[in-house]
Amino acid sequence: MGIKYLHTMVRVKDLDKSIAFYELLGLTERRRVENENGRFTLVFLCPPEQADGTADVELTYNWDGDDGLPSDSRHFGHLAYSVPNIYETCQLLMDKGVTINRPPRDGHMAFVRSPDNVSVEILQQGDALPEQEPWASMSNTGHW
Repeated sequence: MGIKYLHTMVRVKDLDKSIAFYELLGLTERRRVENENGRFTLVFLCPPEQADGTADVELTYNWDGDDGLPSDSRHFGHLAYSVPNIYETCQLLMDKGVTINRPPRDGHMAFVRSPDNVSVEILQQGDALPEQEPWASMSNTGHW
C-alpha cells in the first residue's frame, strides 16, 4: 500500500472557540479523544460528506497551554475547503465576526484566519461565480 493522507493537525488555544469557527465553515465533529495522562484533547472535524476520516482537521488542545510554541501558525501553509457558494459562506463568516483576509473578488477564492491564526482557503465548487459587490471591490485585510 502507498502513502495515504490522514489529517492536518492544528494546535488551538481555546477549543470551544476553534470548534465554533470550523463549524461555521460547515465541518462537524467526527471523533474526540480526551487523554488525562497526556493532558490534551484531540477533536477531529470533517465535512459531513467526508465523515470516513479522509478529510479531517485535528484540533489539538493542550490543557496546560502551549507557551513556547510559535505564535504564527503560518509555518504549515493553510487548510483548504470548497463550498457550494463562496459569497454566501463569506457573508456568513463576516456576519459572525470573522475577518475576510482575501475576499472572493474573482468569485473563486477567499482566505480567512481561524481564532488560532490558521490560514484557511475557501474555494468555490465548480466554476467561479460571476463577480459581484461588495466582494469585487473589497481590499485584502492583513495577511493570509
